[in-house]
Amino acid sequence: MSVVTLSLALMARTTANFRCTECGWTTLKWAGRCGECQQWGTIVEADAPSRQTAPARVPEARAARPITEIEQGEQSHTPTTIGEFDRVLGGGVVPGAAILLSGEPGVGKSTLLLEVAARAARSGQRVLYVSAEESVAQVRLRAGRTGALSENLYLASETDLATILGQLDDVKPSLLIVDSVQTVASSLIDGLAGGVAQVREVAATLIRVAKERALPVLLVGHVTKDGTIAGPRMLEHLVDVVCQFEGDRQTSLRFVRALKNRFGPTDEVGCFAMTGDGIAEVADPSELFRSHITTPVSGTCVAIALEGRRALPVEVQALVVASSAPQPRRVVNGVDSSRVAMLLAVLERRCGIALSTYDVYVSTVGGIRLTEPGADLAIALAIASARRDKALDSRLAAVGEISLAGEIRGVTSASQRAAEAKRLGYTTLVDAGAVHLREAVRQAFASARDEKVDIPEF
Repeated sequence: MSVVTLSLALMARTTANFRCTECGWTTLKWAGRCGECQQWGTIVEADAPSRQTAPARVPEARAARPITEIEQGEQSHTPTTIGEFDRVLGGGVVPGAAILLSGEPGVGKSTLLLEVAARAARSGQRVLYVSAEESVAQVRLRAGRTGALSENLYLASETDLATILGQLDDVKPSLLIVDSVQTVASSLIDGLAGGVAQVREVAATLIRVAKERALPVLLVGHVTKDGTIAGPRMLEHLVDVVCQFEGDRQTSLRFVRALKNRFGPTDEVGCFAMTGDGIAEVADPSELFRSHITTPVSGTCVAIALEGRRALPVEVQALVVASSAPQPRRVVNGVDSSRVAMLLAVLERRCGIALSTYDVYVSTVGGIRLTEPGADLAIALAIASARRDKALDSRLAAVGEISLAGEIRGVTSASQRAAEAKRLGYTTLVDAGAVHLREAVRQAFASARDEKVDIPEF
């Protein structure tokens, strides 16, 4: 064997013959799972003979035209009459749109979509609700409890994609809801329902039907243990809107956020409450995250937080107790523990407030979680108030981010937060105008006394 022949043989052996369709990872032999993105069933043969696609004749009806000559639809959004859901969608459902709603089990996805289906049916639309996880009797039982009964609402319990397409031809609905996309399978694809290939085929087929018939489709998606949408990442790229349904099982509050929206904003948040009669809108959640104690209590301060584009008042409560333990406790609920630890260090170093020998407890009211830095100032003022055991003015609110130097930095949508604070009756707003945390503490206690005082001794 010549040197050239041997070199070609070695090159053939070391050439990657398989690659991942998701991330492009290559391997010498087939594998069931990608070694890079960890997806199952995405490894395909890469050295198949290449094929060239010949240009096809374009029909006159589908010829490309200037964008200015294309007429806009008469109605871009159809409201669902659920104001909080319409807020997230950008005004309603767009004909032909594919909307993916994901969330943890038991958070209320099916209850919300059943309410959407019932209201659309009462408005005269014909709605097909396909439940691949429950029987029609189970869905009927829940609909009777929540008052979601209508003659225009059709129920079907199907897990076969071809049968669902047949139901579409028979019912001819104006809205299709599939609960859930991971439990539907196609007989043309090998594998069980929920697999990568099955989810891709089912989603692609339903989205194609939606575009061809101008039929809005609402899909329910499962989530993994880390909270991401289960199935291939391509599922999120195929759909037009991705909504996340969030909530704590210990509380009735639920939030709907748009992670992707081709027809509206992605910074809106819908607020709902789970009740015994179903799901209810919370148009003004300003009272949900504040305590109802009329007498001012030390260790409380209201932050004007931003959830999407909505300003919400959130009460932060702190409790400071002397500790004899070598390592005082730091317990938080609804706020970031590392952020609170940083604020404690800034209060002690920049403001002279001794906290190293005290147990500190910080919590929010209503089960909401504050993640934005704009709540730093309210947390710091609540801790300072608890340390001195003196209540702040009940008409005081705080907004601002605190740096390690003790500087109070401005936050986004400051004017909107100030307007919301004024609407709710807060006459004093401590913000970046105080410049430094020490001055903010002075202003907060001066407001409580209605006079100018020096920073209190701790």
